[in-house]
Amino acid sequence: MCLIALAIIVVAAAVVVWMIGSRLIAVAPHAVPLPGLVAEDVLLQAVPNQRVAGSFLPGRGNGAVLLLHGIHGDRRDMAARARFLHAQGYAVLLIDLPGQGASTASAVTFGLREAIGVRAALQELRRRAPARRIGVIGVSLGAASLVLCRDCPPVDAVVLESMYPTIEDAVANRLRMRLGPVGGPLSALLLWQLPLRLGIRPDALHPIAHIADLKAPVLVAAGAADLHTTLSETQRLYAAAAAPSLRST
Repeated sequence: MCLIALAIIVVAAAVVVWMIGSRLIAVAPHAVPLPGLVAEDVLLQAVPNQRVAGSFLPGRGNGAVLLLHGIHGDRRDMAARARFLHAQGYAVLLIDLPGQGASTASAVTFGLREAIGVRAALQELRRRAPARRIGVIGVSLGAASLVLCRDCPPVDAVVLESMYPTIEDAVANRLRMRLGPVGGPLSALLLWQLPLRLGIRPDALHPIAHIADLKAPVLVAAGAADLHTTLSETQRLYAAAAAPSLRST
């Protein structure tokens, strides 16, 4: 009887974790209006089956900045930053990461394939601002997408906010938030889905292993109350970043 009860619990847990996995990788393309922000619409062809939508604000001679939002968000999440930076004279490009907002993709891949969209955006920003220094501000998924990009053009400064160090950390944190202490042990069931559903090995989603490759000044920012990416995880990222680096907590 105990074995039957245990089996039922295990199956129920697996179903719950599968449903959580489905939500995490789900895409729902939608229009992204930016009221109050006078910007040029941008549509990039990252790869043949992937389009990246964005908005561009020309600057007044200062540098140029690419803004990358977090998971299950869109460029509207970065609109306030765009207004601020544009008011300071910066050119600004905001994009919807692949599979988010108006950009297309088959699934969310936690930064690995979103990096293709980041590469296309950086190439476009360099084309529009050929003689300017370029910075990137990435939040969560946006930050990971930049760090995991293996062939992105070089940039001059980077801000990484609330970026997960490894997918194992990210999954365990999110399951603990939803399921309590049992969520940590159940994270293996969610990680098991990565190669099955996305064809991705967990070790391909370790931004901490690549942060030092940025070769630019890096500001690593975190919130002490953030449960998605904890302060200790952000401190690990800071320690792994190449100098010169700045830290904000």
